Amino acid sequence: MERSGSLRLMRIVDWRREPRQTRSVETQLYQLLVLNVALQLFDGVATYQGLRFGVREANPILVAAFNFLGVGPALLLFKAKACGLLVLLHRATPAPVGIVVLRALAAVYCLFSLGPWLGKFVSLAFSQL
Repeated sequence: MERSGSLRLMRIVDWRREPRQTRSVETQLYQLLVLNVALQLFDGVATYQGLRFGVREANPILVAAFNFLGVGPALLLFKAKACGLLVLLHRATPAPVGIVVLRALAAVYCLFSLGPWLGKFVSLAFSQL
């Protein structure tokens, strides 16, 4: 009899722990979504400002879109598409997969966008001194 009582207690404890874990995973997934959207916005603003300072865009697809649509509209279109895909990824994938993918995307954007743009802007600032 004692054994079934302890199993019942374990179920109650597991039941109470599960929503916290779910909320924690959902919160983490949402925070990663916000981080990735912020990185996209940073990349768009940095690209726009970098072009104003004479830095060349390295992405040939984006350069072609600049020639066809103009810089502002092309950046808005590309960044809106990227943010829309991030929201779709956030909503459509299982949380553990979404967390891994959004972490990887944030790392890639930090490595290939945030870092290089910050380096360029710092070097531009020091060249003005």
